[in-house]
Amino acid sequence: MRKTIFIAAAATLMLAGAASAQQQSAQQPAPAPAAPTPGATAPAPGAQPAVPTIQSVSIVDITELPKETQTQVNQVIAQRGDDGLKKLRSSIDATPKVKSALEAKGLSSAQVVAASMEPNGALTLITKKAS
Repeated sequence: MRKTIFIAAAATLMLAGAASAQQQSAQQPAPAPAAPTPGATAPAPGAQPAVPTIQSVSIVDITELPKETQTQVNQVIAQRGDDGLKKLRSSIDATPKVKSALEAKGLSSAQVVAASMEPNGALTLITKKAS
């Protein structure tokens, strides 16, 4: 269960980073590609690994999770705060594939409270109905 929570928190940061990158690329023109240098075949050590491409989107309501997992998700939500939640939701709105998956279920990013991204590209969104 801790793995799920960790992945949810990591996915939140990845989605926030993706949205930030999209906003930056929209504001600045892309630099011209540099000519490849001979012998340059791998990224530098310590370089950040590529974010996996979203292959599938699953949507789960928090009430469908086991009670222990619900508690852990709620703790992560409380620690992340409103700013983290706003970043997650804006990232969702900036990603058409994810936004349309939510809309197909009659939901919006306003109901998403956490996200989990697997290395194989499977994105799980955890939603919570307004009470």
